[in-house]
Amino acid sequence: MKITKTHLDGVVIIEPAVFGDHRGWFMETYSHTKFEEAGITLKFVQDNQSFSATKGTLRGLHYQLNPKAQAKLVRCTKGSIFDVAVDIRQGSPSYGQWFGIELTAENKKQLLIPQGFAHGFMTLTDDVEVQYKVDELYAPECDRGIIWNDPSIGIEWPMNIKPVLSDKDKNAPQLKDADNNFIFGEE
Repeated sequence: MKITKTHLDGVVIIEPAVFGDHRGWFMETYSHTKFEEAGITLKFVQDNQSFSATKGTLRGLHYQLNPKAQAKLVRCTKGSIFDVAVDIRQGSPSYGQWFGIELTAENKKQLLIPQGFAHGFMTLTDDVEVQYKVDELYAPECDRGIIWNDPSIGIEWPMNIKPVLSDKDKNAPQLKDADNNFIFGEE
């Protein structure tokens, strides 16, 4: 398992070792022991899966407020996505900065997004499945979002199209107006 740090503290790319032969392949997508050895001490409590039928579907930018904040381990198991993490920890040196990566069923990369970050993705193909682990259960009372095209964040989404959005995501506030109780250094 290869773990690569990004410019956002705590956001890491995880590349599982893939073992293949004439039958196909095998990979270990998560190992508590290997994560701990790499300094990642999360305890995942729920697995989620989404399906998006149409290329250009955009989900996000989502997060849960404290005390129900969620870290996520995201992977794409069918198709391709552009996955994004945005630092929303007030006082952070990288507040409002984003990191994006293409996750595909073929490259098998995963993105670890810590608490205090908003998360979103855009599908780059039709018929996309995304699976992710979280370290806190879903809490609708803490569920929040930031508009996907907030100019203060400036995410460079890979497709210059009008995305397919939920009503919730269409009406999300900008970062400056969003409910946010994340304070850098209090994670």
